[in-house]
Amino acid sequence: MDSEFDLPQEIPIDGILDLHTFAPRDVKELVPVYLEECLAADVLDVRIIHGKGQGVLREIVQGILKKHPAVVSFGHPNDGSAWGATVVRLAHPED
Repeated sequence: MDSEFDLPQEIPIDGILDLHTFAPRDVKELVPVYLEECLAADVLDVRIIHGKGQGVLREIVQGILKKHPAVVSFGHPNDGSAWGATVVRLAHPED
């Protein structure tokens, strides 16, 4: 019998992806899929919350962002969350 943690979870496409609720092994697949869903919903400003910790998730996330064709820019927000989140600006690839 599947537990509630084994079942697929629906994530709202609102431009905020909090990775605290996901296993680190899922991040490499999750982030690109979430970005594509944001593009489909015309959400072009995205905030990915990865936490401060040792910086492992931040490095994984930013490595993905460097390779994603729709990412125009990314960096740390200026709102006090600094190293715990990365803000991303997307553009439709055909733009």
